[in-house]
Amino acid sequence: MTAKAKYTAYWTTTILVAFFIGGGGGAQVMQFRTNPHGLVPVLGYPTYFFAILGSWKVLGALAILAPRLPRLKEWAYAGIFFDLTGAALSCAAVGGYGAYGFHIFAPLILTGLTVASWALRPESRTIRILSGSTNRPATNRQAEMNPLAANIA
Repeated sequence: MTAKAKYTAYWTTTILVAFFIGGGGGAQVMQFRTNPHGLVPVLGYPTYFFAILGSWKVLGALAILAPRLPRLKEWAYAGIFFDLTGAALSCAAVGGYGAYGFHIFAPLILTGLTVASWALRPESRTIRILSGSTNRPATNRQAEMNPLAANIA
């Protein structure tokens, strides 16, 4: 895959994930008391749980779009992954499949996009381990600012 294709694929998947996660999270925050007929009663979670979850989703979507902050991005990707797989498993556990399994397949498809976005990240958005005896994580920006740090034995 060429660098341009990887860059385009990264931003396409990242924008899709941020749109669906952020938009869904915003809807959960705004409607958490007005959705008595949706999945809330089927899943058995308290209604306030979805307001909390929605807030985290919005923050996670912003984190994966923000420049720099590679450690925050790692946590955001992990949180989105746990949210989506948990949603699919929760729906499967209570039999809330939706039409043609929509409530299970939609989160799993979005999970695939999330994993693709994470895997296609440019080097500037990753955390790497310095070579040598220390296993202290460093961002690429730190290594660029101090090129001798990568050669510490």
